Amino acid sequence: MIESFQNIFKIPELKRRILFTLGILIVYRFGGHVPTPAIDTRALGEFFLQAQNTLFGLYDMFAGGAFRKATVFALGIMPYISASIIIQLLGAVVPYFQKLQKEGEEGRKKITQYTRYGTVLISALQSYGVSVFLENIPVTQSGLSVVPHPGIGFRLLTMLTLTAGTVLIMWLGEQIDDRGIGNGISLLIFIGIIARFPNAVLDEAQQLIAGNRAILMEISLWALMFGTVAAVVILTEGTRKIPVQYAKRVVGRKIYGGHSTHIPMRVNTAGVMPIIFAQSIMFIPSTFGTFFPNNEFVTSLVALFDMKSPLYWLIYGLMIVFFTYFYTAIVFNPVDIAENMQKYGGFIPGVRPGKKTSEYLDYILTRITLPGSVFLAIIAIFPYFIMKYSNVSYNFASFYGGTGLLIVVGVALDTLQQVESHLLMRHYDGFMKTGRLRGKRRA
Repeated sequence: MIESFQNIFKIPELKRRILFTLGILIVYRFGGHVPTPAIDTRALGEFFLQAQNTLFGLYDMFAGGAFRKATVFALGIMPYISASIIIQLLGAVVPYFQKLQKEGEEGRKKITQYTRYGTVLISALQSYGVSVFLENIPVTQSGLSVVPHPGIGFRLLTMLTLTAGTVLIMWLGEQIDDRGIGNGISLLIFIGIIARFPNAVLDEAQQLIAGNRAILMEISLWALMFGTVAAVVILTEGTRKIPVQYAKRVVGRKIYGGHSTHIPMRVNTAGVMPIIFAQSIMFIPSTFGTFFPNNEFVTSLVALFDMKSPLYWLIYGLMIVFFTYFYTAIVFNPVDIAENMQKYGGFIPGVRPGKKTSEYLDYILTRITLPGSVFLAIIAIFPYFIMKYSNVSYNFASFYGGTGLLIVVGVALDTLQQVESHLLMRHYDGFMKTGRLRGKRRA
């Protein structure tokens, strides 16, 4: 492992890309501490102490803690993600976007451009909503007001500041894609989640020092965390390979095809999106409870959907299973894959091309998605189980599963694989030993 890290800095291009990526991430974290003008951050911090298990807490996680501080990066990258999801959903139902998805590089450029426009529009709308939301936060118990001088001026200033911050984040992510290493947008979310880990560890250390938890219990909790991370890695990397054979074709004097390959069908094709969808819906009652603390009906609804309730776990798990199948059906289209295979002379051994191939792929996808969705639901519920039975803080328990852990593991594996490919291209040992290439440079 140490030798592999040393190999990274022996390749000038890879070293330059990694240092550039680290520089962009530092700029992103710095922007997450620049406050938006005309806001009392102390009063806002008091409010968010009561809102960590709501939609605001979920949004703050994606923004890397910038939302609770109302910084220039308060909206984070969520408007871009929302725009990307909308464009992706339109690609499943609108013929124009379906056509763009099939046009190769030119189509991707147009989709990227529409995503940028959508990001600016969503950012403007959300930033206006945030300004109104901040104005309506009641005076805190210490007598502080979040917005000392509300009005149209404050709203316009907030819209301009937060929209510009989101556009800058989008640009930073694209710079990482072009000149850095890894997926830029994913890395920005990744670093925001990881930034919370030192504080979570510090909280645990204070619990141990204060004698609130036995040393054996603490060791067991850490061992359980490493085991959960290993399970998430297995879930992320789990793949069913469908063999594909391409028939030989003679074009002029050249022979094409005649080779074998496979279609990788992931156990967790939907990734982290089912948890995000389900969590957003399940947090709606508690979010309403933040605005109507004295309403009896809302209070009873919040109690019914309390995160420590078994009913909450059951409904949450079932929704994750549903959204896993829903999102998988959007991102993986067996009909299109079967048509492309038939177009280029490909077939699955023992399965007729065309409709039979699409039915076979759909059958396999349905079977492997079920255990994947159930395991995804277990991983999502696990942090709440840890909180209830181990007296662990919400900050620390969030690293036992859920959205944060899945994003961290997925992004880390993707970035590691990109670094690995650079090392292997230059004939260096990578992090994943394959036995094919040793650590020597070829003459």
